[in-house]
Amino acid sequence: MHVAHINFLPPPKELAAADVFAHWPSLADIPEAAASSGIKVSVIQAAARRERVTRNGIDYHFMDVSKAKTVIDRGYQFAAQLDQIKADLLHVHGLGFGEDAFAISHYLPRLPVLFQDHADRPPPWWRRPQWRRWYANAAGIAFTASEQARPFTATGVLTPRTQLFAIPESSCRFTPGDRAAARAETGLHGDPCMVWVGHLIDRKDPLSVIDGIAQATSQLPDPHLWCAFGDAPLLAQLQQRLASHPQLAGRVHLLGKVPHARVQRLMQAADVFVSGSRSEGSGYALLEAMACGAMPVVTDIPPFRALTGDGCIGALWPCGNAAQLGHALVRIASQRPSREQVREHFDDHLSFEAVGRKWAGAYAQVLGRRAP
Repeated sequence: MHVAHINFLPPPKELAAADVFAHWPSLADIPEAAASSGIKVSVIQAAARRERVTRNGIDYHFMDVSKAKTVIDRGYQFAAQLDQIKADLLHVHGLGFGEDAFAISHYLPRLPVLFQDHADRPPPWWRRPQWRRWYANAAGIAFTASEQARPFTATGVLTPRTQLFAIPESSCRFTPGDRAAARAETGLHGDPCMVWVGHLIDRKDPLSVIDGIAQATSQLPDPHLWCAFGDAPLLAQLQQRLASHPQLAGRVHLLGKVPHARVQRLMQAADVFVSGSRSEGSGYALLEAMACGAMPVVTDIPPFRALTGDGCIGALWPCGNAAQLGHALVRIASQRPSREQVREHFDDHLSFEAVGRKWAGAYAQVLGRRAP
């Protein structure tokens, strides 16, 4: 079996091929997860110049399609490359590129196409007839959780017979490390020591998280929350909310933006990872936390249910319900979360090898259906 992954979104023009991997870690992470199951994987990447890179046994074909004037012209170039490498199946990244994949199918009608969702949204109503046409012959579509397909099926973009797969968007290379060393290095402390990693925006709902922790403070030994964030349009509101909870004085630490390597140390130092997200495409911060052994206390949304095994690891709480978050934190703290238990779940279900097995099963199922 030879599977070709294709990325239609070109990287910044100033980046050489070797630099794109640092800019987009998922460019290698997802194909390497698939290849870990023994499948031959190649990657085709739209780019500003043509290059070929071999990395960890995977060939990356950077294709210059900048001179192609139409989607069908680009489709011809991609199809020629796919035909040359003798791909058996095409794995398309992103549901927003249905037209590009449809153009390839114009030239390679027998090549099955499997799409992977990357936090995509259904199109506006006037574009839905086009999307229905582009996705009519999709061999399958993968979401982190199958429930994430509902907006697409409800609008008729996908038909009820479209084959769906539930596969984590990616995995994570973080490790549990030494908690005591991580705390000494970062200065994190608390019982429980809680970490938040995410933008301070409405969709992440940091205000409900603050309210929930405030309600639980009196029932926790020595709670501390450490917040790493990038965009922060709600920072002023968050600070006002903190001022309204005097019991949280000195217990919530706003770290601001931190380097990605630093995030690993924060997660290694944490007892609990907390999130108030109302929606996610997958949940990279949750993956990182579980890779480090931090117990998740996260919202009850489809991708978080999928990643935590329907809450068998950690606790799920209803979006916006601060009281339920408080109860969940008290319950988890009383159980004294085991990092080994969290990491074991990660290894079994979310590691590169585990995700690779899921992709191998999906590929085999798609090709099995197309065999006749």
